[in-house]
Amino acid sequence: MPSTFFGLTISSSALTSFQAATNTVANNISNVNTKGYTRQEAIRVAADALRVNQKYGMAGSGVDTTEIKQIRDFYYDVRYWENNAKVGLYDSKLYYMQQIEDYLIDDDSAKGFSTILDEMFNALNTLNSNPNDLDKRQQFISKSQSFATFFNGLNTGLSKIQEDCNKEIATQVENINSIAQKIALLNKQINVIELQGTNANELRDQRALLVDELSELVPVEVTETQVKNSNYPNMYTGATDYVLKINGKTLVNNFEYKTLKCVARDEKVNQSDIEGLYDIYWADSNIPYNAASKASDGRLRALFEIRDGNNAEGFSGKVQNVTAGTGGDIVTLKNPSITDVNYMTMPEKGILTMNNTQYRYTGFTYDEATKTYQFQLDTTLSVEEKSKVMGKNAAIGENIDAMGIPYYQAQANAFLREFAKQFNEIQKKGVTLDGTPGDSFFVGEKPDGTEWNFGDYNSTVGSNMNTSGNYYYWLTGANVKVTQNVVKTPENMVTLTADELANGTDNPSLVNEMAQLYKNVKMFRGSGANEFLRCLISDNSVDTEKSQLFLKNYSNISETIVQKRMSISGVDEDEEALDMLKFQNAYNLASRMIQTMSEMYDRLILETGV
Repeated sequence: MPSTFFGLTISSSALTSFQAATNTVANNISNVNTKGYTRQEAIRVAADALRVNQKYGMAGSGVDTTEIKQIRDFYYDVRYWENNAKVGLYDSKLYYMQQIEDYLIDDDSAKGFSTILDEMFNALNTLNSNPNDLDKRQQFISKSQSFATFFNGLNTGLSKIQEDCNKEIATQVENINSIAQKIALLNKQINVIELQGTNANELRDQRALLVDELSELVPVEVTETQVKNSNYPNMYTGATDYVLKINGKTLVNNFEYKTLKCVARDEKVNQSDIEGLYDIYWADSNIPYNAASKASDGRLRALFEIRDGNNAEGFSGKVQNVTAGTGGDIVTLKNPSITDVNYMTMPEKGILTMNNTQYRYTGFTYDEATKTYQFQLDTTLSVEEKSKVMGKNAAIGENIDAMGIPYYQAQANAFLREFAKQFNEIQKKGVTLDGTPGDSFFVGEKPDGTEWNFGDYNSTVGSNMNTSGNYYYWLTGANVKVTQNVVKTPENMVTLTADELANGTDNPSLVNEMAQLYKNVKMFRGSGANEFLRCLISDNSVDTEKSQLFLKNYSNISETIVQKRMSISGVDEDEEALDMLKFQNAYNLASRMIQTMSEMYDRLILETGV
């Protein structure tokens, strides 16, 4: 049975409850511009009624505030995280594709490939009238050096972008590890507080904001389940199990978290790669983290696609045979994916993956007639290893279906090799002004300063080569140059055949033949040399426009999700103002009720007492 002062207790509960509600509104208004803040609401329920042993039954006992609850919809959180990963992916790709575009510009703002090529062949045409003129020869040689310098600069620029991507990968990995650590710490603080029966709303906001930030980098999955009392399954303890996964793998499990690490490659994957590119591994298990997989999303995937993207044109083949060799076994591969020296992107030494096992090789050869490669390993395989790899796929690196830095470098190298090959072969048909047989005009500079002049190349054999020889495989945008033999002595440039030199002709056939290389000889992707830049710009434009389109679409979707999210979780000033007035009036009424009850008790005690 309630006490005599039961009415005062009821009024007191209303006073306390609406004070809590008013304080919650004040907290909402004060955080209206706080990033990541979720609107809170004081949840009120009728207090447990009392049995008074009267014919009217139970008597209400007032109101209770059971909790200060966040108003948040997990469904929209998931939708936001999924979409945010795609925004991060295309935003990062667009940024770097636009940087690549800067190196392909050829207009009034920058002197590019087409202009340089035109000037080079215009200078060549001046030799038609007087092939022995040293000034005209020197002019053509100078324009040819500009041609080589363009590719040197293009390679340097692309390598700089690759280096920037590599550094950003390391930065983002550190960021992911930092976020994982913070979330694990917040999980512990949240559980400590909520085990006491209180909602840790502000800490949950901090955790959700970190997940928002993480979702831009990698795809995230979050599950949070209540921890039940093992003895009483229907009793909630207040604690929760919080699991955060990235790319399908657990990053945070309650109070524990895993970290990623960057490990610099010992060997290159592509011939033109810079040194020390990072691969990502889980720090505790050394298992690779495949950020570039199609199942992934986010800014980290974009960085790998730009840094390592080869348009799915990496090297692969099937193991045909394994035989003994000097210093290790020789692996013969058939059905190779690359059968043209111009498009060989494999480094001269690196890692050959067979049957999911990595083997280091120190060189390779290619036989055009049999379409087979032979890789020289630095180790001898056991009988069991040989049986396991026979007939299996072998590959160098991975096929990443994106046009990244390796793709553009491979395209530039393929054009250079074919152009230099055809130009040099014409040079070798003639003689210098002193009658010496001609040699290569475009060469590759070795690290020691000497030159690759591709003397081992045989046009009748075709694409035969080995990495220990002097083949066009070694020519890249990084090392192409005009041979010093011609730069220092213009007389060594070939414009005439031996007969034409002897007869003093004014119609040099070799100059005319070289001039055909401008557009009349198929040089690159079925087109002449003058179409090279257009092909690369077309590739870049397709990717850039695609990134712009998808970024715009996903950004619009993200804005829609954020608006829906904010309509539920955000603080609306007008709504809070109405709540403030409502709770103020309720508080005032509760105060009046206490005053009324107080006057009743005064009359009861002071005037009716015996």
